[in-house]
Amino acid sequence: MTEPVTEPVTEQITATRITIEHVTLRSPKSFAAVRSALEAAVPSLDHAYAELLRDGQVDAARDLLERQAPLSIFGARDHGGLLLTAGLTRKAIQYDIGNPLTAARMTRHVLSAALYAPIRVLLREDAEGGVAFEYDRPASTFGQFGNREIDSVAHDLDDQLRIVLAQAAR
Repeated sequence: MTEPVTEPVTEQITATRITIEHVTLRSPKSFAAVRSALEAAVPSLDHAYAELLRDGQVDAARDLLERQAPLSIFGARDHGGLLLTAGLTRKAIQYDIGNPLTAARMTRHVLSAALYAPIRVLLREDAEGGVAFEYDRPASTFGQFGNREIDSVAHDLDDQLRIVLAQAAR
């Protein structure tokens, strides 16, 4: 009987320090009003495109995505509900907002850009009742890749996100 041979595992780990611009956009409106305005302005993504891609229907998937809104909600998580486990009562929804075609415009150049697409946006109410959106500015997160094409798309995404969130917050 032979014993298994184990070879030492060698890993290559690199780390890069980056600067991220964090944005907080406050609203004078109630949490419920801001949430309603955001969800009316940014529809949920129709995930049917993913099944079309799995079935090899790339053109049909692209057509479906091109008919969708410039920004969509990929998903949302009730982070405030999670805080109940810590004995806290807070309102906080974390949204994933973006556009699959926009993501593909960036990830085709640097696949690692997929780490930040879609963008995470937090709508939260603080302990004093103040309501705000928070997110990391796309141009700063995607800027780490040093790619002109990605930077251009990220700046457009900055503008789209700022406009839709500011309108929901008003």
